[in-house]
Amino acid sequence: MIRDITLGQYYPGNSILHKRDPRIKLICLIAFFVSLFIASKPLTLAVTALATATLCIMSRVNAKILLKALKPLVFILIFTAIINVFFLTTGNVIFEFYFIKIYDMGVINAITVFCRLISLVAGTSVILSYTTSPFDLSDALERLLSPLKKLGVKVHDFAMMITIALRFIPTLAEETDKIISAQKARGADFESGSLLHRMKALVPIIVPLFVSAFRRADELAEAMECRCYNGGEGHTKLHTPHIKPSDIVFLIVFFAVCAGIIILEGVASPWQITL
Repeated sequence: MIRDITLGQYYPGNSILHKRDPRIKLICLIAFFVSLFIASKPLTLAVTALATATLCIMSRVNAKILLKALKPLVFILIFTAIINVFFLTTGNVIFEFYFIKIYDMGVINAITVFCRLISLVAGTSVILSYTTSPFDLSDALERLLSPLKKLGVKVHDFAMMITIALRFIPTLAEETDKIISAQKARGADFESGSLLHRMKALVPIIVPLFVSAFRRADELAEAMECRCYNGGEGHTKLHTPHIKPSDIVFLIVFFAVCAGIIILEGVASPWQITL
């Protein structure tokens, strides 16, 4: 499971999404979130899924990598499906067995949550994480939030913290996997016994993981101090990004698709599926 965490990893490429300006991708990601959480009807969810699949194809990221990113969601999807199907008591009863009743709204909500989570993770990964390097992401965040500097907000420090956090997610995941392998080699058992026993078995993992994380943070701080890092003051850029006409076209098309999903949500009632 630890090896399946791909959040924060960047996969170099030459796709349409790789070539887009990071600021444009951040704006598109916000629009994607808005349209995704507004969509709730079968037709709009289908359009959202189609748009997400199109983005995955445009990114040219290996399908195995995308499936690997979705694998940690299996437990969450199963859990939310059970909660919605068996504990939501609104709508019409479509199945009844003794005291067990399944309502149509429970099934619809389970499908909605399933589609949203899949689209959320896949879309976020291909729009931002997989196709944008951490340095470009940090620069884009700083530039988009630069108006907040007038209010005294330390935009550069905030962008740097976000970038470092994303950068170290794969590193900490790899470190966790090494610690688990080392503890299993010493005879540790993480899979058998009661829930309380399994939670206690995680202590030999959490303690060295925290020690390793603090050590890496201290080493990073020392390295930044040795290089005379002083935050955003006097900070210059090696490369100055420029928004190209193709970026504007991509933004307009993306906004048109998101607006179409929102409009379709309001008029899609004739296609509402009743189970």
